[in-house]
Amino acid sequence: MDSLMRWLRKLWIFVRQEKFANELNEEMAFHREQIAKELQADGMGAEPAQYATQRQFGNAAHLQERSHDVVAFGFETALQDFRFAIRQFRRNPVFASIAILIFALGICASVSIFGFVDAALIKPLPYQDPSRLVGVYESAARIPRSNLSYLDYLDWKKRNRVFSSLEVWSGTGYLLKTSDGVQPAPSVRVSAGFFRTLGVNPVIGRDFEPGEDLPGAPSVAILSYATWQKWFGGREDVIGQTAMLSNVSYKIVGVLPREFHFAPRGSADFWTVLDGSNSCEKRRSCHNLFGVARLKDGVAVEMAQAEMQSIAKQLEAEYPGSNRDQGAVVVPLSEAIVGDIRPILLVLLSGAGLLLLIACVNVTSLLLARSESRKREIAVRVALGASFVRLARQFATEGLALVVAGGALGVIAAGWLMGLLTKLVPAQMLAGMPYLNGLGLNSRVLAFACGVVVIAAVLFGLAPFLRAPILDMRNGLAEGGRGSAGRMWRRFGANLVVVELAIAVVLLVGAGLLGKSFYRLLHVDLGFQPDHLATLGVAVPDVTYKSDEQRVALARQVVSRISNLPGVKSVGLTTLMPVSYNGNTDWIRMVGKPFHGEHNEVNERDVSSGYFTALQAKLVRGRFFDDAQDASKPRVAVINEALARQYFPGEDPIGKKFGDGGLTPNSLREIIGVVDDIREGSLDSKIWPAEYLPFNQSPDTFFAVVVRTSQAEQSVLPTLSRTIREIDPSIGIASEETMNGRIDSSQTAYLHRSSAWLVGGFAALALLLGVVGLYGVISYTVSQRSREIGIRMALGAPPESVYRLILKEAGWLTAVGMASGLMCAVIAATLMHKLLFDVESWDVPTLCGVALVLGLCALCAAFVPARRAASLDPVEVLRAE
Repeated sequence: MDSLMRWLRKLWIFVRQEKFANELNEEMAFHREQIAKELQADGMGAEPAQYATQRQFGNAAHLQERSHDVVAFGFETALQDFRFAIRQFRRNPVFASIAILIFALGICASVSIFGFVDAALIKPLPYQDPSRLVGVYESAARIPRSNLSYLDYLDWKKRNRVFSSLEVWSGTGYLLKTSDGVQPAPSVRVSAGFFRTLGVNPVIGRDFEPGEDLPGAPSVAILSYATWQKWFGGREDVIGQTAMLSNVSYKIVGVLPREFHFAPRGSADFWTVLDGSNSCEKRRSCHNLFGVARLKDGVAVEMAQAEMQSIAKQLEAEYPGSNRDQGAVVVPLSEAIVGDIRPILLVLLSGAGLLLLIACVNVTSLLLARSESRKREIAVRVALGASFVRLARQFATEGLALVVAGGALGVIAAGWLMGLLTKLVPAQMLAGMPYLNGLGLNSRVLAFACGVVVIAAVLFGLAPFLRAPILDMRNGLAEGGRGSAGRMWRRFGANLVVVELAIAVVLLVGAGLLGKSFYRLLHVDLGFQPDHLATLGVAVPDVTYKSDEQRVALARQVVSRISNLPGVKSVGLTTLMPVSYNGNTDWIRMVGKPFHGEHNEVNERDVSSGYFTALQAKLVRGRFFDDAQDASKPRVAVINEALARQYFPGEDPIGKKFGDGGLTPNSLREIIGVVDDIREGSLDSKIWPAEYLPFNQSPDTFFAVVVRTSQAEQSVLPTLSRTIREIDPSIGIASEETMNGRIDSSQTAYLHRSSAWLVGGFAALALLLGVVGLYGVISYTVSQRSREIGIRMALGAPPESVYRLILKEAGWLTAVGMASGLMCAVIAATLMHKLLFDVESWDVPTLCGVALVLGLCALCAAFVPARRAASLDPVEVLRAE
């Protein structure tokens, strides 16, 4: 390194010196010539004028040397300071390594988490003018942001004056016929102007044209870029070809750009038009769509919200039956996409920021402690004429060298950590986060890292001068290197330790609360036994199985074939798997109960007769329905306890009936059983009232199979898929996983788990750094007070009193840091209360546990220097003095 610096210095000086020397010689020759001419004009001869000019200018060689010093001073001094900093680090490799490693840890944590924040919250959406795009929803009592009905959408589109365009979309799925057989293809149905609203143009082909979303229009589709490459080989002649989706021929008209994604839907292979022709879209009370709109110029989100709310009120007055108590919600599209994970990311960024702060405090403490040992050196330099600016530049260079090394190491580690954390995201969840594609060290992340490094360089460079004026260092010569400001340093270092411990407490409490929330989340009552449950989704082509009779026959065959497999104990079917979401609801009215047109919204699940047995759900009263309960039999239902409590308080619901709002004869059902509450929604959601209807009375073309096994459920999954395909190769299979796997990889579980682990990791590092800082301060105190301790012991003080003396100081520091940290922790936990599940922000066991852990760690950190102090030999100490 030194040889490289010397070579660069020589090269720079040579190039710069030659250029400057030529310019200087020309300038000096010009001035000498002008002065000589002036002297000659005054009557002096040519030769005397030349001598007089030389006397006035002085020695030319000396002048060139002084000019060279002025030109080369800045660069030479910088190189000199840098070489000196490197030598200092070589003399103290332990100090340099620890400081660089600590700072690199802080940079790694903050930069990696900022990378996720940038991808989700800062990076613009890949659409034209994305700030003008909004998500449009209806609202209901149980669902603040609910789906739109198709007929409401048409009225909203016609009546609003705030949107330049309003379009809708709905997730769907097709069965794609390929050379390898039938493959499930997640897809999206959209209105014709959807991509024009987003401002997205196909890379080849065309967009949907106006009118192609009307009933009777030809079936057309647009491919995602990945689908184009995977199933069509990336051929440009794909335009005009057809794809068989669920036995229907769709003409391919376009291919979307590679970078396009629509996060609310996640991954989608095909985009087809939504024509409003299915049975749901013909009923105003059926909600299955999501809206996306572009605001007109000059229209704010709040104005659009007020306008759509007004239209919703108009529709409520016009259609009191279907639109009672329904409002409208308009939010920026970015919020609609990342609203659920925004709080988690901000908490993680705050935790990483606190870890970075404690790392900077720790490195600052190391630099201050090191400056104490260099007081004689600094004092000598001051005595020899070094200025404050000169010394400040030297320390700034050392700080810059340290942060550059630590920052580079931290940024490299952050790039690796971002990739690792992305791989840990469950695949199904990652599909809904396409903005994480390409996550890495982009320009914004590197700018953030550079900003942190610059701030740290200033802090580390000026830290030694923030403690005491440079003039006080002159006293270092008279102190024999002891450090006249030892007492001041102890006070300053103690303050830094208090800050470190307080930050560690905040992170420990946060990690404890998140960890406790995650534990309780995983142990929440599900209402069934998830062990030994294998699950998979089945998609049936509705063209092949058109009638209910055909679908019921297929369902019975699936149950029969799977039930006969080795290791299978029971089999059930359901239209929606438990622990999915609260939705797919029904509006019901109780026979014989007062009714005023309100929407009694309950979860609706169509299940087979063996479903509750497969789940091992508890029957509270009544009975379950059997397989013979088909469309030819009276309509019946099983309800959960939540529905019984809400609509039949203090009554036995068995034998009671309910139906739709008009109690039409075909809707009436008799309650034959009450089952224990099964958690249909996410792990942290409330239990909703639910009705379970016989699958054979309302069969669907998509259902999930739930299999109770007597062996490891994972081993049964391949056999289940093979058995169903043997029944009919045109059936699609998807989501083959165990129930425990589904729960563990759900978004709720993952977000709580990842936040608990990451904040816990930050807290562990913060605790380690805080304890190390406390150890350093107490050790320095012992070294500074060794003479005092020696005199005490020489006068008869027992070792126990020395222990008390040292541990008392450590105890005060720990107590102050702990108290201030606990107060800040409760405030921080209150701010993140939305992330806590069944845990209060002032959870006493967690606060006491953190205090106990910190107290024990602090005691261990202080015990070592206290023991060293109690073991001092008074004679040796006084002789050394």
